[in-house]
Amino acid sequence: MFFIYLRRELRRRRKAALVVASGLALGIALVIVVNSVSNGMAQAQDKVLQSLYGLGTDMTVTKAASADTGEAQRPRFRFDAQDDDGSTSQSSDRVMVQGFTTLASSTVGQVSSQKGVSEAVGGLSLTVMKVDGEFTRGQFQQDQNSGGGRGGPGQGGGQPQGEVRGGGADFDINQYTVYGTDVTSTALGPLTSSKITSGRGFKTTESDAKVVVADAAYAKSKKYKVGSKITAKDITYEVIGIATATSGDASANLYMPLKQAQTLAGQKDKVTTIYVKATDSQQIASVKNTIQKNVTGTTVTTSADLAETVSGSLSTASNLATNVGKWLSIAVLIAAFLVAGLLTSSAVTRRVREFGTLKALGWKSSRVTRQVVGEAVVNGLIGGALGIGLGLAGAYAVTAISPSLQAQIASTGGGFGSGPGGGGPGGGGPGGMGRQAAKSLEVALTAPVSVTTVLLAVGLAVGGGLIAGGFGGWRASRLRPADALRRVE
Repeated sequence: MFFIYLRRELRRRRKAALVVASGLALGIALVIVVNSVSNGMAQAQDKVLQSLYGLGTDMTVTKAASADTGEAQRPRFRFDAQDDDGSTSQSSDRVMVQGFTTLASSTVGQVSSQKGVSEAVGGLSLTVMKVDGEFTRGQFQQDQNSGGGRGGPGQGGGQPQGEVRGGGADFDINQYTVYGTDVTSTALGPLTSSKITSGRGFKTTESDAKVVVADAAYAKSKKYKVGSKITAKDITYEVIGIATATSGDASANLYMPLKQAQTLAGQKDKVTTIYVKATDSQQIASVKNTIQKNVTGTTVTTSADLAETVSGSLSTASNLATNVGKWLSIAVLIAAFLVAGLLTSSAVTRRVREFGTLKALGWKSSRVTRQVVGEAVVNGLIGGALGIGLGLAGAYAVTAISPSLQAQIASTGGGFGSGPGGGGPGGGGPGGMGRQAAKSLEVALTAPVSVTTVLLAVGLAVGGGLIAGGFGGWRASRLRPADALRRVE
């Protein structure tokens, strides 16, 4: 009887049911679109952070720079003096730790033993400045008006008059970044944000091998390929693989085994950054506090901390979606619920004679209330179905258009360089205290719709129906059979 009466009333009042369902549908669709765009913003921001942190990293542990490290790490080059005539070729490499500070490798074990830490690996970030060129000796030319000039330089008979002409220096400076990675544990760290597209990656047995993996953009600019040789401080390394960054720019130009990086920089058993993965992503803040408390002299930076340094249109759009968009969707949803409730209550008022007659025939107030609530819930489900359809269409449109957003990452202390061109000494990124210009990335915005979002929409539809039914049911429960005799429709 309930469903028969329900179907008949909904068919008889199709227009009113459609108005209520449409109002709920608009509110639900807006919630889906805003929620999906917010998810897309979060994914875009994660992409930006992964270009610095690497996939799966929840936080990094570093050490603040001390006051006297800057002088020791200042670039300085020495060249041998030559007595030969003509040009003299010179070449010198300067390897510097990015961030100017290091931690003992044993700190990695300390961090990994802390409660809530799933895994921790160390890495060493370096900047290599190679100065290569030649000096050309100038030629002394005697002044013709100096009286004939007996003898030449170094010969007796008076001091020759003249000047040195020509000569000079022509040097090329090649600067690039190197990241020393622990090849026995490659699940964390910056290299995880790149994909090997040519050659191969490191083997666990190559912990001290003279091999490197080159970033694809840097390899292209230097015309490196698998099998190429690269020399730094008279050590020759073989390129075994080319890695392409999957999000933004690569964290370093070259990747090599950690022990080799330590040897190259003269930093035995030292690391600049420890990459940490938490056992529970919801407990990152507490893990951060635990590490800072138990591992003295360290600074812990979480992905949330780094996200605060992201600016540009991505940050602006994210703030709008989070603050304005969500509050707007909540306001529209509340308005839709109130309108649905008022329309349902108004419909009950127009059905006074009907409900009064039903009560006179023996219907209890609770049965009348259930009937009104049932109709409202069905209206809500219809509105939910329409809202989900509209919301999915809106999210698909955003993904299809895929607007580009700019993200600028401020320097948070030198962990890595700024891409193929390399960062300056102590370049920006997590893991040190250097300074460089902000790193700019372009990210395409998508609006992925999760199962949670769809379930939320269904819950809102049912909730909207219950609220509307609550208004109408309360009104219907107050009707008396005598009202039917005084009311004529």
